[in-house]
Amino acid sequence: MPKKSDSVPQDKLDLYEKLIDTNPEIERKGVTNPYTSHNGHMFSHLSKSGTLGLRLPKEERQAFLEKNNTTLYESHGAIMKEYVKVPDELLENTAELQPYLEISFEYIKTLKPKPTKKKKSK
Repeated sequence: MPKKSDSVPQDKLDLYEKLIDTNPEIERKGVTNPYTSHNGHMFSHLSKSGTLGLRLPKEERQAFLEKNNTTLYESHGAIMKEYVKVPDELLENTAELQPYLEISFEYIKTLKPKPTKKKKSK
């Protein structure tokens, strides 16, 4: 059952969840800050304003920026150098955006898993 968010516009959240649902291996996380991650690496993030950031490898990132006339993704005042800002029109087109989600997911699988921060019980 999808988690609800109190801060993200519902229409954008619905589009984000529809995109994520295209791959059963991907799970949406975060209640107020929706995101996806694998092995401790985040690869997509939906801001409170409803802007989607997608993490892409360098070559794909540059091509995406040019093709979609967009910029790098900004979160909390910081430019996230590996993330692209997904235009609203593209977020509304799940079929066209879905291959980029797959590229992002495959890219993140190539990164070394981050160690967990869970405290060990004594």
